[in-house]
Amino acid sequence: MADRIVVGVDGSAPAAAAVEWAAADAQRRGLDLRIVHVCGHETDAGETLEIAADRALALTRDVEVTTESLPGHAADRLIGESVTADSLVLGSRGLGGFTRLLVGSVSVAVAGHAAGPVVVVRAPRVVEHGRVVVGYDGSEHSRAAMEYAVQQARARQAQLHVVTSWQMPPFFSSHAVAYTGLIEEAMEDEVRMARERVTPWRLANPGLVITDEQSRIHPISALVEAAESADLVVVGSRGRGGFASALLGSVSHGVLHHAPCPVAVVRPRP
Repeated sequence: MADRIVVGVDGSAPAAAAVEWAAADAQRRGLDLRIVHVCGHETDAGETLEIAADRALALTRDVEVTTESLPGHAADRLIGESVTADSLVLGSRGLGGFTRLLVGSVSVAVAGHAAGPVVVVRAPRVVEHGRVVVGYDGSEHSRAAMEYAVQQARARQAQLHVVTSWQMPPFFSSHAVAYTGLIEEAMEDEVRMARERVTPWRLANPGLVITDEQSRIHPISALVEAAESADLVVVGSRGRGGFASALLGSVSHGVLHHAPCPVAVVRPRP
């Protein structure tokens, strides 16, 4: 895995915000920054890359910034870049996207297929909250998300907030009085196990403040709500409840579209 962050640009406002996010992350974590522009036809990407590089250099002190124009299909080339990158950063949608879409097709495709973390940025940072939020259910993908979230929280000297959420199965009706005790016992077990899953991470990171939350609302709602006061929300590409064939689970997809802050979608490295 290379010690560089790759950010894709196309001249759009979200891409400019992605450059700012990537530059700040590269500075915090001591990584190089590679800025790429992918075009499917002949075009002069020089000005777009130059503007992005100038912005990145203005925001950093000792980060090595390089640029390159790449021919081909945007999603395919960006997925290829992710193989040798620490992480890949993209704007939520590009110049060719529909304005009503919060996240464009390229960003969704890359988040679903990239080899490592993909951070999707919607707008420039306005307020710092000093908190990173991560969705964690104990699955392989959520463990990879937790590892990345720990890195981000440490680099930012921020608090890490772990969210575990589940909904009551639909066949557990609130009118099923006979099952109330069993339902409550099952929910208490879920809460206890969720808390226990966080304990090893606290022990392994004694200098990091880790808080946890167990919620009985839909995971998307819980994470989007927590994201309101977060600088970054991190999710695995899919969790325990996802289909093995799904490259991007419903929770990651929902958070990607609705969280107000940057979202990192993480899958385990091969």
